[in-house]
Amino acid sequence: MKALLAAIALAASAASAMAQMTPVGVWRSVDDKTGESKAEIRIAESGGALAGRIEKTLRKDAKPDAVCDECTDERKGKPIAGLEIIRGGKKAEGKDVWEGGRILDPENGKEYRASFTPIDGGKKLEVRGYLGPFWRTQTWMRVQ
Repeated sequence: MKALLAAIALAASAASAMAQMTPVGVWRSVDDKTGESKAEIRIAESGGALAGRIEKTLRKDAKPDAVCDECTDERKGKPIAGLEIIRGGKKAEGKDVWEGGRILDPENGKEYRASFTPIDGGKKLEVRGYLGPFWRTQTWMRVQ
């Protein structure tokens, strides 16, 4: 009986850990160059594809009414708070990585191909943006 209870408890904790191995949630983005917290981004999944919006900006010098001046598409002039910066990205078969998405850097208006990989048991998210053969990686921290 004790072995059965232990097995059930172990299975429940494993299922809980596996549920966190997803980019879905709220993340604190950290600048890979300065180490400064930049924003909190909420990532959701709809129809198997990711979508992510800036919930709030964390930079000390951030203006509460800031807009995306550098954006070149329909997001130009839209408020940074609530701005959709992640579009697409689907889970790769047999892997804990979401590929094929796009991510926008509102500071320069550039959009990059992107992949999202939960690491450290889902506590962190490795966000990699690609432009041609070049890439840049940031590690975001889970807030929720």
